[in-house]
Amino acid sequence: MSMAGVGLVAGMALGFAGYFGGFGAFLLVAALGAVGFVAGRFLDGDLDFGDLFRGRERGDWRR
Repeated sequence: MSMAGVGLVAGMALGFAGYFGGFGAFLLVAALGAVGFVAGRFLDGDLDFGDLFRGRERGDWRR
């Protein structure tokens, strides 16, 4: 599925959650979507959890 299709599905899910469940449901769906996105990137091998917790070294701020 293309990224546009994934974005469409995510937007529709957030729209339905906001309409039927209110703002709290909207935030819950958005947070769980973000967690799922990070987990998917990790499982694909595109993300290493060490990258999230490692501080930048001196001179590495331009990245």
